[in-house]
Amino acid sequence: MLSTAIGLIVLLFHLAGIVAAVNAVMNTRTAQGAFAWALGLILLPYITLIPYLYLGRSRFRGYINRHRASRLQSREATSLLMAADASDASEAMRYQSIANLLDTRFYAGQRLRLLIDGDATFEAIFAAIGKAQHYVLVQFFIFHDDELGRRMQALLLERAAAGVEVCVLFDGIGSHALPKHYVQTLCAGGVTIHAFTTRKKSNRFQLNFRNHRKVVVVDGHIGFTGGLNVGDEYIGLKPPLAPWRDTHVQIEGPAVAELQRSFAEDWYWVTGELPPMAASQQIEGSALTLIAATGPADAQESCSLYFVSAIHAATQRVWLTTPYFVPDQAVMSALRLAVARGVDVRVLIPSRPDHYAVFQASGLYAHDAVLAGVRVFRYQPGFIHEKVMLVDDDTASIGSMNLDNRSFRLNFEISSLNIDRHFASEVETMLLADFAQSREVSADDYTKAPYLRRLIMHVARLFDPVL
Repeated sequence: MLSTAIGLIVLLFHLAGIVAAVNAVMNTRTAQGAFAWALGLILLPYITLIPYLYLGRSRFRGYINRHRASRLQSREATSLLMAADASDASEAMRYQSIANLLDTRFYAGQRLRLLIDGDATFEAIFAAIGKAQHYVLVQFFIFHDDELGRRMQALLLERAAAGVEVCVLFDGIGSHALPKHYVQTLCAGGVTIHAFTTRKKSNRFQLNFRNHRKVVVVDGHIGFTGGLNVGDEYIGLKPPLAPWRDTHVQIEGPAVAELQRSFAEDWYWVTGELPPMAASQQIEGSALTLIAATGPADAQESCSLYFVSAIHAATQRVWLTTPYFVPDQAVMSALRLAVARGVDVRVLIPSRPDHYAVFQASGLYAHDAVLAGVRVFRYQPGFIHEKVMLVDDDTASIGSMNLDNRSFRLNFEISSLNIDRHFASEVETMLLADFAQSREVSADDYTKAPYLRRLIMHVARLFDPVL
């Protein structure tokens, strides 16, 4: 009797695995991902079926159609607030494919400030919020109820008490550990706060389509974006990953309107309403800036293509920093071709893992990159989380985009692409300091590693689609 019941359970698992495998083949975005899921679901459904419910099923057609319709409605509503004078400067023409892909544009006249670490970033953000007169828009993937999180909470409550309209978005999965009382305290103090969810109705079986963007806008005049979240680890207060290395950028000028638009689209999706918005100010700045907001609802795989286009535009150098180096074939091919053109290609990655499987897969990709002529470095003092790209001597990208499948295809991301020689020189100085504290990876790192470690790297790479 018991053996019959066990046999029936095993049969049901395999039948469910076959059904899920068909779903994976029909809906997974890449052939590699579809094959990996289908093989696991058919052969080992009792191991892979539950993870598939959480990590697979990544193409909800109805969701995507609704999100596109929502984005169109919010864009129509915010179009009058956008700056009319887009830039047609010749320096920006080599990135025109990015502008066309994302239906956006470069704006002239930005004033940029490079925020090299967590202390500088939150000092600048808190100072700007503290001076808010009309409204504050705040969006982070992660909020923690710790020292930094409570400082943010207290400041937002103070501004709300002063009559400033405060709107806050956090990701429901990224901030899964955020206690209810943190949100309730903000609500009681007049702050409007919502969790970004994949669909209008919560789905506890869906971990994809996360909102990984980091955006702060104050009164429409000043904006921030980059790699940091709201938590003590981001200011280096949590070993063993401390000191935490990250970067943000402060933007003043017409491009701030595009940061507002990105926030407004996400806010409209969650609430059905638009947040407070104002026209951006014209200032005397020298930078050309394009705000690239990418996501799984885009018609193309826009985040991956963002990197491909920028790398193809390089004639002298491409320096990249990323905590997760799991590039897809298009990005890896672009890096190889850049090396073949004589471009100085460097990638800076962590020497310490915060996600073990990603770290092991990154090691194998680092080896492949080294063999292709890419110089790869591992940052030694602590964990490097910054997402920075330096192209030639005039272009720097700073935002939330990682070089992995989640950023390329599953997450909502944002980055600022800035053309300005002075700003690029500052970024170069910052990255040179990072490289000086790093160890260059050689082919021996892989070939002389123990066999078991190399095997783990290869096994980890099999899970590229969900890393």
